[in-house]
Amino acid sequence: MSTAAPEQPRPAGTGPARRHAVPWGEVTTTVAAFVLAFLIGAILMVAADPEVSGKWAYFLDRPGDALGASWEKVAGAYGALLQGSVGSWKAITETTAAAAPLICAGLGMALAFRAGLFNIGAQGQAIVGATLAAYAGFAITGLPLVVHLPLALALGVLGGALWGGFAGWLRAATGAHEVIVTIMLNYVASLGLAWLLSTPAFLRPGRQDPIAPEVQFSATFPRLEGGQLHLGFVLALLAAAGVWWLMERSTVGFRIRAVGANPDAAATAGMSVGRTTVVAMTLSGALAGLAGVQAALGPSDFGLPTPLSAGLVGSIGFDAITVALLGRSKPFGVVLAGLLFGAMHAGGLAMQSQADTPLTLTTVLQALIVMFVAAPMLVRTLVPFLKAGKARPAALVGEASVVENGATA
Repeated sequence: MSTAAPEQPRPAGTGPARRHAVPWGEVTTTVAAFVLAFLIGAILMVAADPEVSGKWAYFLDRPGDALGASWEKVAGAYGALLQGSVGSWKAITETTAAAAPLICAGLGMALAFRAGLFNIGAQGQAIVGATLAAYAGFAITGLPLVVHLPLALALGVLGGALWGGFAGWLRAATGAHEVIVTIMLNYVASLGLAWLLSTPAFLRPGRQDPIAPEVQFSATFPRLEGGQLHLGFVLALLAAAGVWWLMERSTVGFRIRAVGANPDAAATAGMSVGRTTVVAMTLSGALAGLAGVQAALGPSDFGLPTPLSAGLVGSIGFDAITVALLGRSKPFGVVLAGLLFGAMHAGGLAMQSQADTPLTLTTVLQALIVMFVAAPMLVRTLVPFLKAGKARPAALVGEASVVENGATA
């Protein structure tokens, strides 16, 4: 007869129920962070408008004028922001189009963060991905869409993977810090593109300015008629699901999290820190390369993608850092953060045209949101009624722990 001791009851507040419980304290703090950011944005709006701010000089005599003008200014600006981002089907699709590359690059940054790596090279990796994808799109002709588009997509992702993997190999083989290496590779990628755009292979015939030929329609992401919702956004969501599965359900993901949490302990457990570093940076670069592909093959308002030029990628790689930070380095959070930044980009144009608000204000709002979300103790200090519990900081470098029930190396 078995004499095994009966299972002891779990202490209250532990076990799977606690592990999957909704962190209401973090949710409340995040909502408060958004409210604070938009309040400060409203103050800046009022202060930056001479006509509105001038009424505050006579506040004691005519308080209604100052308050009314301020409310009209702020309500008009934020109303235009909502209208331009989610106010119509076309606005929603413009939000998704702006969010797609940010989600892909943000996923790459988040994966590197959880490996204990600070990949500043998403910009360069996106440039390489955009360059190869665009070249395949305009240099190769006569292929059907089912062949041409996957070929251009694969070349762009491969280019980003090799660019990121090279930085990871330098870190693993020589100990070179990935921050310095990736920053330098950003310059190599951007200056390399500038040089390529001066060569006959990339320069559009009959043009002297650095701009490439138009990408063939067969290499363009298909989109729904009447908006900007295209295949690239679907690929971004699939990439998020893939990163979640990789990090939470695969052995490779477990090793990445283990090395990110404590490389010495991971090495003691028999894991190869160098190999894991190369794998993590390669995957991170591939996702950043996918962001570049989005910029190169995503359709514009006129149907075809914007031709390859020095500024095609914009600041996607650098914006991805804030997207990953705001999303707390988790795939679902990165998707929400990317959609938020995409909405602010699309709505910012409406704020500028409809409410006469500077476009740079949306950048200020993004910075304020990230600042408050990344500093929960500051939010709790400014909003005293929030519970003074321990807030989990944004996951920039690894996780607090990778010891999970049933996880195996």
